[in-house]
Amino acid sequence: MLETNRILQERYQLKQKLGDNPVRQTWLAIDLQNPNPDRSQVVVKFLPFGGPVQWDDLKLFEREAKILKQLNHSRIPKYRDYFHIEASTLWFALVQEYIPGFSLKELQEQGKRFGEVEARHIAADILKILIYLHNLNPPVLHRDIKPGNLILDDRERVYLIDFGAVQERSPREGASFTVVGTYGYTPMEQFGGRTVPASDLYALGATLTHLLTGTPPADLPQYDARLQFRHLTNASPDFLEWIEKLTEPSLAQRFTSAEEARNALENGMVTPTLKIAPALLNNSGRGGLFNPSVPVPDEIKGWNWGAFLFPYFWPLSNKVWIGLLTWVPYVGWFMCFLLGLKGNEWAWKSRRWRSIQQFKDHQRGWTIAGLLFGIPLSVLLWTAIALIA
Repeated sequence: MLETNRILQERYQLKQKLGDNPVRQTWLAIDLQNPNPDRSQVVVKFLPFGGPVQWDDLKLFEREAKILKQLNHSRIPKYRDYFHIEASTLWFALVQEYIPGFSLKELQEQGKRFGEVEARHIAADILKILIYLHNLNPPVLHRDIKPGNLILDDRERVYLIDFGAVQERSPREGASFTVVGTYGYTPMEQFGGRTVPASDLYALGATLTHLLTGTPPADLPQYDARLQFRHLTNASPDFLEWIEKLTEPSLAQRFTSAEEARNALENGMVTPTLKIAPALLNNSGRGGLFNPSVPVPDEIKGWNWGAFLFPYFWPLSNKVWIGLLTWVPYVGWFMCFLLGLKGNEWAWKSRRWRSIQQFKDHQRGWTIAGLLFGIPLSVLLWTAIALIA
């Protein structure tokens, strides 16, 4: 159906497929009716209706076309056309201005690391766009700001693309909603359908942490749900404090508007972040099992049921080799108890973890394994030992 050099609507000649999404296809095309060859390139986004694509997907696609048609900003691709093609599959097509350049995600994949000066420039450009969008009536919320949706052209100008998740009004209380956004860049209130202008500011902040550290926000350690990234960048404390306020998990502690965020960026922070994490960020894997001076995050302290219920194999994946004493007769029961009591602390000190969340997920898996297999195995093992004795 869609192939190179095919002409649609007697106007748009497909030239190159962009991206590798087999369902929602995006093509670079030539507008044959545009007399200006410098502006004849367009982007055509296709949505096939049916199969995995349902009504909610079509609603978002049509909303994107409707909103894009109403927008008029130099850093947002301009709407060109909207049509559908009836063939073996019903295709809906959105035509928009082509922005030459690379997405920030593509630049990162090419090995680029962004410094503070570049990050500040990107932040300022995106805030100008958000001020325009949020001051419309009704406000337009993008809801999916991330490196892949930001284009940097050859003149270092930043463009915001892909309005497929856009929202133009708050949902009514009790109304159903579609969860959109990208994990790591999306604040918690958005998952609950309560998106506000400050939600886009959170996504901007999460994007900046990714640009400065090279680490996706979903892989960063957290403290009280706050992203911890200062140890991964040498940006100035003022700029990092500004980003921390953008990414406050609580709406009450975040900037309330893009104007407020821009003023703080240009003039310096005037309202400090209320709670800054202590010096401990991610010190996992540094050893010192029996050294009480080695700090352990408070949120992982407590009884480790996975280590207690499945003590014979838990030490292997957690690299707590002292736990193998559970296989030794007479001291095995005592070591089982110790693993339950000290397992979290020992596992944190023995193995390097990407984040506290990864640590918690790993221990949760061992708890489930202990309930399903550890208890029956322990009963069989100690019954056999008793019979042999």
